[in-house]
Amino acid sequence: MTDSPSEPSTTTAPAHGTAPGAPRWVKVSGAVALAVVILFLVLHLTGSGMGPGMHGGH
Repeated sequence: MTDSPSEPSTTTAPAHGTAPGAPRWVKVSGAVALAVVILFLVLHLTGSGMGPGMHGGH
């Protein structure tokens, strides 16, 4: 008989139930989108910016 193991080696295989982390571009895109949403909310709630009279003279 040959000396092959009956079970596959677990040293190279990842643990069951663990998923790899998100790529860096996904994290950066999420951070940028969150920053834009927060900026929009701050401008909207303070009343200094986002509106129909934004570009008109005061």
